[in-house]
Amino acid sequence: MARTRVFVSFDREHDADLVALLRAQAKRPDSTFEILPRAHGASAGETPEAVMRSEIQAADEVLVLCGEHTRDSKRVAAELGMAREESKPYLLIWGRREKMCTKPEGATANDAMYSWTRSILESQIAMVLENAKPRPVPENCKRAQA
Repeated sequence: MARTRVFVSFDREHDADLVALLRAQAKRPDSTFEILPRAHGASAGETPEAVMRSEIQAADEVLVLCGEHTRDSKRVAAELGMAREESKPYLLIWGRREKMCTKPEGATANDAMYSWTRSILESQIAMVLENAKPRPVPENCKRAQA
């Protein structure tokens, strides 16, 4: 079975430790997802925004690790906005159990933030991706052709 390719969005100033924990989880042999590598800057003629967009386009899903300061991160807000523009499914994860985590700017009131346990994360990644797939229209619901 192919592993789900995720782009991880996080507050680089405050939550780099969370990404390290997520990478360890993704490296487990029984993990259902893999973290896509991030570019370390734009090449000549590319803007950082273009690089970020291409990384999001390459992903099956965007995973947003939410910490205490996520609401203030312009980068996370931009990545979430690009995920929406690219019609990528995304998932918000409560990164710190003992702290009050915040959603990024641009998240809707309907966007749930899920607890981070191995089983919850794995099942939500699969569910978000499955729900994003186009569903065929049942024959009895199709319009008759004239």
